[in-house]
Amino acid sequence: MNDEPKASELTALQRVARGDPGAVDELLARYRPLVWSIVRKRVSPAAADDVVQEVFIQLWKSAERFDPAIASEAAFVGMIASRRVVDRQRRDEARGAPEAIPPDLPAHFSGFADVEVRDEAERAELALASIRPEERLVLRMSISGLSHAEIATRTHAPLGTVKSHVRRGLERMRSLLGAEAES
Repeated sequence: MNDEPKASELTALQRVARGDPGAVDELLARYRPLVWSIVRKRVSPAAADDVVQEVFIQLWKSAERFDPAIASEAAFVGMIASRRVVDRQRRDEARGAPEAIPPDLPAHFSGFADVEVRDEAERAELALASIRPEERLVLRMSISGLSHAEIATRTHAPLGTVKSHVRRGLERMRSLLGAEAES
């Protein structure tokens, strides 16, 4: 006789551990609010997306360690989320504050001979000023010619975070400049 539980009797984490493709989606849907509530209270908004992603990656990697006889699935998820938050806080404390924008970077664009180019540059500068500071910092450094790896080194941020800030910053800039062009 087979004493192994049926798939319908397993928790989402147990199904993730078995490789059930739908289990990851169920895990995300069920525990995203819990993870966000834990992360949002203790991590800066700029880092929250990255930490939530790290939590779910860790849950996927650690699913086989979950034992319902020891703790509930929600408690296990909460413990992983809390540990990731603490890891992020320790990493941030060890790094210190990010470097300020180097003084040799231009604070604004000026001196363009062509009025249209100057107007476009001013609109871009206004849009740049309205995005999140961490995104603005990495975009300015990128515009100055630094690679993502060089930006990560100078700001003491993980390379993935730098890439995320660049991508999100560019998306916000595109949205702001696109909305301005339509009006």
